[in-house]
Amino acid sequence: MAYEKLGAAPLDYMPCRYGASKLLFRGPRRDLGGPYVAFLGGTETYGKFIRRPFPALIESQLGVPCVNFCWPNAGPDVLLHDSAIVAAASGATVAVLQVPGAQNMSNRYFTVHPRRNDRFVQASALLRGIYPEVDFTEFHFTRHMLGMLEQVAPDRFAVVRRELQCAWVARMKLLLSRIEAPVILLWMAPRAPQDCADAPGLGWDPPFVTRAMLAALTGPQVTFVEVVYSSAVRTEGTRGMAFSQFEANAAAELPGPAAHDEARDALLPLLMGYFDR
Repeated sequence: MAYEKLGAAPLDYMPCRYGASKLLFRGPRRDLGGPYVAFLGGTETYGKFIRRPFPALIESQLGVPCVNFCWPNAGPDVLLHDSAIVAAASGATVAVLQVPGAQNMSNRYFTVHPRRNDRFVQASALLRGIYPEVDFTEFHFTRHMLGMLEQVAPDRFAVVRRELQCAWVARMKLLLSRIEAPVILLWMAPRAPQDCADAPGLGWDPPFVTRAMLAALTGPQVTFVEVVYSSAVRTEGTRGMAFSQFEANAAAELPGPAAHDEARDALLPLLMGYFDR
């Protein structure tokens, strides 16, 4: 565990841009002129607090540039709204897309920030009608808002959850249809995808995503890899992570280096097949 002075940043993520994207991705910047693997996803694949996240581990063994196009707390919306990401993913030999949760995207009930998808912006009239007793001005983040709605009225929340799940499938299908390269969907979580559509979801990442939802996305150009952290990984805590004292709570909620090792081990044999052809 690395503690620095309050507010310090122990890791240099070497932020860089690609094309016309407004987002700063984790560097160092890679050359897209030849074959490469594009990694898309959120905080885990970005490698927050991790010195060498699994895309970097894979690159060292694969011998091919592995470009980290991930963005912390990214949902489907940030990917769909950034044509530069989609173009870069389409130009890759293969793209790896970490499965996002269904909570961080705009839908009929609420809108999120177009780039910071975990930021709650506004509730629709439909949602205010379902929850007339809730003051939505008190919320800044989707997880906090949804957790409160589930606590206030679990029966009414079931309607919201179904909307999120349906919107997620539609949004993910649209995203996958725009990526011209083969895509590996990566499930990276402490538990397997849930089978029950109405199972509680906010305590689990990625929230609300079921096995049936994932099955709806697979096809000739889309494969699925499931990485469920081993018991050894789950007992590691923040061992080997780099963060300041101010960031300790956030780091404790994320997988450590051992989880990235397991993701590398699961993906590497499949990725090697794309470059042995």
